[in-house]
Amino acid sequence: MKCHALLLLAMYSLPIWPVAATAADQPTPLRGLLITGGCCHDYENQKRIITEGLSQRVNIEWDVVHEGGTGKNHKVSVYQNQGWAKKYDVIFHNECFGGVTDDKFVESIAAAHHAGVPAIFVHCSLHSYRNASVGADAWRELIGVTSRSHEKKRAVKAVRLNDQHPVMKGFPADWQTPNGELYKIEKVWPNCIPLVQAYGEDTKKDHPVVWLNTFGKARVFGTSLGHHNETMNNEVWLDLVARGLLWSVDRLQPNGKPMKGYAGTGVKPIVIGQAGPQPDPAFTEIAVRIK
Repeated sequence: MKCHALLLLAMYSLPIWPVAATAADQPTPLRGLLITGGCCHDYENQKRIITEGLSQRVNIEWDVVHEGGTGKNHKVSVYQNQGWAKKYDVIFHNECFGGVTDDKFVESIAAAHHAGVPAIFVHCSLHSYRNASVGADAWRELIGVTSRSHEKKRAVKAVRLNDQHPVMKGFPADWQTPNGELYKIEKVWPNCIPLVQAYGEDTKKDHPVVWLNTFGKARVFGTSLGHHNETMNNEVWLDLVARGLLWSVDRLQPNGKPMKGYAGTGVKPIVIGQAGPQPDPAFTEIAVRIK
């Protein structure tokens, strides 16, 4: 009996080690699709700035579709696949194909998001499909703003309009971009909420440069800032877009931080300058996984 009591005492005196977290305890990384390519921008380097910079801040894995060379008339191949958006948590649009005029093609892209897949829109994605007629309106309503032109290239002073929204946590009251190209916003759609604006020296008026939108069941984050690599590869821009992405997938806390399990790697991407190799016109990169 005495031995039995001593055995029990020894068992209860053993140190209690924490149980190691298993893979099943960790949230599955978000799955993102980056669509990029087209004219006028350094997409070869920007796809790395975006995927590596956001993975530093968000628990996300990327597929990349980079095609269309430097032309304006390319129709992205993945958009023509049935249910192309359904397997992703978020679609990141950084393409520039303003010459496409196929209304049905453009409407089908918007319809995929209307069903509920969140979207991020950056810079020239606003001007993509601008020459389409009826179909382009669905695209613009999805983005939240209408823009067909830009002012002269110059640094932009971005002024915060809302300091309470979680997406704005940490964004300065005003931010002078390292370089810039201000897009003229002709229309703000009814479900769009501007968060940051900039004054146009050419138009003599303010234009939204950061906003939130809802389109059907989808949350949408957009910014017209991002023509130059030095703007994109900036802590302010990457932090902002990371919060916008997390908001779009409902993984952003009120304090502007990721929900538990959705913070990124913390590993900084390499610094990429403005100059860089341009893709061959026939270049296509489809579904390259970047963690």
